[in-house]
Amino acid sequence: MGTIADIVATEQNAERFWIVVHRDGAPSLRLTVDQDVLLQFRLKKGMEISDDLLQHIVYADEVKKAYQQALYFLAHRMRSEHEVAAHLRKKGAPDSVIDEVLKKLRAERYVDDEAFAAAYVRTQKKTAAKGPLLIGAELERLGVPDRLIEQSLAEYTLDEQRAIARSLYEKAKKQRRAESARAFLERVRQQLMRKGFPHEVIAAVLAGGGDHTEQEEREALRVQAEKAHRRYAHHQRPLYEQKMRQALCRKGFALDLINEWLRMHGNDE
Repeated sequence: MGTIADIVATEQNAERFWIVVHRDGAPSLRLTVDQDVLLQFRLKKGMEISDDLLQHIVYADEVKKAYQQALYFLAHRMRSEHEVAAHLRKKGAPDSVIDEVLKKLRAERYVDDEAFAAAYVRTQKKTAAKGPLLIGAELERLGVPDRLIEQSLAEYTLDEQRAIARSLYEKAKKQRRAESARAFLERVRQQLMRKGFPHEVIAAVLAGGGDHTEQEEREALRVQAEKAHRRYAHHQRPLYEQKMRQALCRKGFALDLINEWLRMHGNDE
């Protein structure tokens, strides 16, 4: 049992107050509480405080501090409940306090995993051109329940997936390097897989075979063959030809085109 001897605002924060509690047979206790806690328990000078009430006051202030930390965390962007809980845990809040904070945040609609998942899918497909597999994996890491992940991804239609994957394909085509049609298609396939598009979508986008003309294929072969020639020109035939064929086959070029290039450059057996 103790008595509140003084209540005064802190110098650093006008919304927090020092409370001095004189206790029978024990040193005086000094603690700070938020003004909302002060009002919640109607604390005032001369008020008697039991040990049990003091514990409730301290707990209520912990919840208030954690709640304010959560609001600051949420001010930057939408977050999942899992993200908020992890943030508060890093700040040292115990699980019981985190549960209280999340309950309050849910009631006030500051956290809503269903809305969060739907918004996340919309943002990631439009601004980051991600496929559903990658988005789903990211939502899982963010702690969103499986049911809500499936529900939000159901809005990402196959037509949308094909259109976004196709736009990535067209972008890759504009930035195309001197490479074989097979190498180009494999590079784009790997990019689309990393982006999280399912196999059926990738297959539909790449069905055109790379839109590579024969002249473009020959030009790409010329560039790669000249690079390989600089590496292997010091070798005598037939080792030179063997290494050239191996190098260019790895680049995805057809053997008949490789042999044609070798004949044209006087390296035929």
